[in-house]
Amino acid sequence: MTTALTRGSRPLAIMATAAGAAVFIGAAGLVAGGSGTARAAGGPVVIEDGAIDLVPRLADGALRLRLDDHSGGAPVVREPSEVVVHAGPATKEEVISPAYPVVGERVDAYFLNGFLNAGRIYAPEPGWKGGEAGGDTEVRLADFDGPDTGLFALYTYTPEMDADDAPAVQHLGSDDGAPHSFTLPDSGERTEPTWAFTQEGVYRLTFTVTAGGRSDTETLAVVVGDDVDPASVVPGDGTTPTEPPNTPTPTVSPTATPTRPAAHVIDNGHLDLAARPAEDGLAFQIKEGTSQNYAWHEPGTVVLHVKPAAKRKIEEGYAFLGEPGAPVWLLPMRQVDGLVWPGWSTEEFTTADVRGDVSFRLDSVQGPGSVAVFSTGATGGVSIGLDSRDGLPDELHHSAHAHSHWNWTFTAEGVYRTTFTVGATLADGRTVSDTETLAWVVGNGTDPSTVVPGDDGEPTPPPTSPEPSTTVPTPSASGTPPSSAAPPGPTEDAGPGPGPEASYPATTDAGAGPANASGSGGGSSPAGGLAATGSGAAAVAGGALAALAVGSGAFVAARRRRTAR
Repeated sequence: MTTALTRGSRPLAIMATAAGAAVFIGAAGLVAGGSGTARAAGGPVVIEDGAIDLVPRLADGALRLRLDDHSGGAPVVREPSEVVVHAGPATKEEVISPAYPVVGERVDAYFLNGFLNAGRIYAPEPGWKGGEAGGDTEVRLADFDGPDTGLFALYTYTPEMDADDAPAVQHLGSDDGAPHSFTLPDSGERTEPTWAFTQEGVYRLTFTVTAGGRSDTETLAVVVGDDVDPASVVPGDGTTPTEPPNTPTPTVSPTATPTRPAAHVIDNGHLDLAARPAEDGLAFQIKEGTSQNYAWHEPGTVVLHVKPAAKRKIEEGYAFLGEPGAPVWLLPMRQVDGLVWPGWSTEEFTTADVRGDVSFRLDSVQGPGSVAVFSTGATGGVSIGLDSRDGLPDELHHSAHAHSHWNWTFTAEGVYRTTFTVGATLADGRTVSDTETLAWVVGNGTDPSTVVPGDDGEPTPPPTSPEPSTTVPTPSASGTPPSSAAPPGPTEDAGPGPGPEASYPATTDAGAGPANASGSGGGSSPAGGLAATGSGAAAVAGGALAALAVGSGAFVAARRRRTAR
């Protein structure tokens, strides 16, 4: 069966621009760092970010399938067989598939031009363009090679189709029941369907284009995920190796031996920045793992690794993070496999143990960029809890016997050191606190196993963004916990199109951890404060997100600022 890939009447008409209700999608692993240009060093041309077009084109009386590469600005015409397209970890989405039954009813798959993430991640944006073949062109999937259980599908699904509960329109697929050809009209318009891959690995897609009795066959290599280095992959059908790079091997300077024991590196899964009862009143520790299987660590022994998959693009409505389109590394409120998922926990304190809230105060940030912690509600409102960009200290007030998650962002790659003071007033009236420094490595520019944890004074790498390195000190050395001042409430209404990751309200997991956080004593916040509470639930259905917050402990963001003197 041959379908038409057009912009004409529905349902074949509306191409997957995915420009509708964007919401900090927590379904994806994020990006592995596209630069906007193809990279090659004597090997294949690797395209990791930007627009590319597959174009059937008449040349000297013959039909040729060519790839117009716009990823570096000025277009470059390439043969598909010399290119490796990299669909990095940012393209991964965990969804109830809008393409059902294209790639399965519920899938963990990788999408180029995906419904949820298009335009929000660093990834290739492949399109098809007719108009240069002398007539309509039949495009056939002539051959397919991929991982053992991997499937490929090319289909159209749009916000409009989602709103109308319309099914996806499939154009090509590697499984037996899928169409194996479509018609590319001679309109000259660019179409941008979704490319879906169900497994990590190397795919080789062989296309035959036919128009006016002429044909051409080309094979495009696509590397999905980050298990395989795309620069090591032979392009095309894999039979013609590329010339090895004719460049000298760089000399790597020896890494200085840390002055403390090697850090415990955490780069995936759940952890909590936790306030715990201690002999002297309160201890700030890191809880790694689930409520049934966990370990405790001192902050000064841990390095948290924010992997390249966290890289996103800042969108309109998130000016507090930086310029729209600039990169940001985001750890979302919803757990994403492959990324570390930091939360806040006061579960080991009962509501009778403390007077009021437990405070988490960010005293200082040392690193190549800024750090922000914020929540996004179901209606798109944004509440900024911590933000080093406009001065510190900032503090979050958290009800006792509760657990919650917010979004964390970093604006540049490198090593960060965040100093927190965790404080509370105990039931007997004693004021207690603990100050610790936690080290983070953002991106892959630094091996986290070589970073000295805690407050070590080692220099951080130079900024990779225009933003200067920031060290914001605490104006007071007092260990007294901050007051429970009411927060300003949501600082922006981002509307239906927030920024770099999925939009979820601050979530509180009842029953997590040994204290069984019921939130029984945290049902309110100071007047005007934000009570962002409850066991958060987020569902993706047909590409649409439903973000819910149900009451369980109160989590209040109170931002204290230095005053000019």
